[in-house]
Amino acid sequence: MNQLERTISSVEVAKQVGKEHKNLMRDIHQYLEYVGELNFEPSDFFIESTYVSSQGKELPSFDCTKQGCEMIGNKMIGKKGVQFTAFYVQQFNKMENHIKQAEFEIPQTRAEALRLAADLEEENQQLKLVNTELKPKATYYDLVLQSKSLLSVTQIAKDYGMSAVALNKKLHELGIQYKQGGTWHLYQKHAECGYTQSVTHVVDSEKLGTPLTKWTQQGRLFLYKELKEHGIVPNVEKGLLIEAEEM
Repeated sequence: MNQLERTISSVEVAKQVGKEHKNLMRDIHQYLEYVGELNFEPSDFFIESTYVSSQGKELPSFDCTKQGCEMIGNKMIGKKGVQFTAFYVQQFNKMENHIKQAEFEIPQTRAEALRLAADLEEENQQLKLVNTELKPKATYYDLVLQSKSLLSVTQIAKDYGMSAVALNKKLHELGIQYKQGGTWHLYQKHAECGYTQSVTHVVDSEKLGTPLTKWTQQGRLFLYKELKEHGIVPNVEKGLLIEAEEM
């Protein structure tokens, strides 16, 4: 089972450290460049994302992990540094407790236990089926889908050379999701399939956080199959299609 992500939006971090968001974004890009030289995984620190501005525009941001917040905090000294450290430690502790309660919710009835067992078995069979279908040339699966982390739509869109806005629009056209209250939701026939998870994402220091929908690896496989049926394939597979056509 995928572990729920614990992140704080760079928008909130900028507010807490007293920086303009664009300046913090510049700093994070610099940190990622340094981290890349050490062959560390950038997403262990900062995950590319987006947010909606007060003008209703979708703008780039980062989801900062605890390690990312520690990196930012280590650059600060004095009162501001102490206050930011206290803030992110408190927020991550709250999220940890909240997620533990969700993860260890035990079925209360026999029917609930049977349903959980059936869901796990179905998920296992689906993954086995997908793995069989993708062999022997499972390039996208082999190179990309071995990650266990949850993914934002921005990250998945990059696999296809698309923007998050364009991918969300395409998924709506294909009858996969709809938008309500500024948030994308799966239609009912997909909602109970384990394709997405709601993660805690801090946007206001006075609140625990707001739910943010991210895609599971099972959901990513689902999108891969759906998009491929409509002639949309990941960038890593476009080269294979060209080679096949030339043979």
